[in-house]
Amino acid sequence: MKNVLSVVLGGGRGTRLYPLTKYRAKPAVPLAGKYRLIDIPISNCLNSGLQKIFVLTQFNSVSLNRHIFRAYKFDTFSQGYVEVLAAEQNMEHGDWFQGSADAVRKCLRHFSDPRIEYILILSGDQLYKMNFNAMLNFHFEKGSDITVACNPVGIEDTRDLGIMGIDKTRRIKRFIEKPKSKKEIHGMEIESEGKQKYLASMGIYVFTKDVLFDMLTSNNKADFGKEVIPEAIGSKRTFAYVHNGYWKDIGSIPSFYEENMAFTDARPPIDLFDEKWPFFTRPRYLPLSKFRDSAIKNSDIAEGTILMSAQINHSIIGLRSKIGAGSVIEDSILMGNDYYDNTHKGPVLGIGKNCVVRKAIVDKNVRMGDNVQIINKDKLVDFENELCVIRNGIVIIPKGAVIPSGTVI
Repeated sequence: MKNVLSVVLGGGRGTRLYPLTKYRAKPAVPLAGKYRLIDIPISNCLNSGLQKIFVLTQFNSVSLNRHIFRAYKFDTFSQGYVEVLAAEQNMEHGDWFQGSADAVRKCLRHFSDPRIEYILILSGDQLYKMNFNAMLNFHFEKGSDITVACNPVGIEDTRDLGIMGIDKTRRIKRFIEKPKSKKEIHGMEIESEGKQKYLASMGIYVFTKDVLFDMLTSNNKADFGKEVIPEAIGSKRTFAYVHNGYWKDIGSIPSFYEENMAFTDARPPIDLFDEKWPFFTRPRYLPLSKFRDSAIKNSDIAEGTILMSAQINHSIIGLRSKIGAGSVIEDSILMGNDYYDNTHKGPVLGIGKNCVVRKAIVDKNVRMGDNVQIINKDKLVDFENELCVIRNGIVIIPKGAVIPSGTVI
């Protein structure tokens, strides 16, 4: 697949993932203890044999740039690359990316390699495992101009998604963006695994390169899902590729929390232990995790962690986490630390002694003193102050926060 270029859309400000996106781009948000969201589409590309990858970003891109530079290096003879294309001013464009299609439009001059015939457009904030070769072969066989990856969903999930109506050849005939009622999508049902389902766009597209260039240079439409794809249905050969595997959009704090916690299940929806389809990230060469008189149940622990007489239940514990004696972590995500620090005056990096952290997301490099309780004691749904943000009842401790000893949240 040397004639395919993969383009990962880094997304906008990621406001629904705030405060996790306060200091980083959405694709750089940590996932499952040691990965980043961007590792999912890049790993799917590499496992599919696609080694020419651009990542388009414009907000808080420093940590994302650093991660990609450190994680994805190719030898001289592979001709592969993973490169960040940040929004930039030039003689043609002087403003920011206005949407997914506008981002690609403003980067078209970087896609001019004559060896590239097809362009795969991906999202940087989804969780799934997909062999893109099958989708590309479908595109070739159909003689398609545009192929949209679709996932069968129940009627209860249609309101937040773009729903496709297809004919017997899987050519797309209708598109309804976020239908408000079942009446709007009447007749668009398909049968999947013996049930009536609807085809939801995954925000993953294959374009024949000439078609993409022609479409984006002939208008100023900003968004693929809302404008470009719906308008192309009548004039371009547009087909739906059906992906029956697991697929979730991680665009909000509740979805981020739920999808991370799913990795603690005995059989998580995405198998990170599959040697035939590994998920890649930056190698860190950390020491073994160290547990002393601790109890761990239904949890995932990343390398370099130090637990001293702690109790961990149904939680994700990230890289270099340090948890003091007597502390209890339940139903929580600890993103860990970027470095070890035992010399700081006041709370050191990590969780202090005799703390309780329950149903919380603790971002990186947090310093938490002793006898702290993160329990949402007032059962708040949405709240924000200088120490925390609460969204949908989930307490988030922002990156680099210092929580004084004895604090109760």
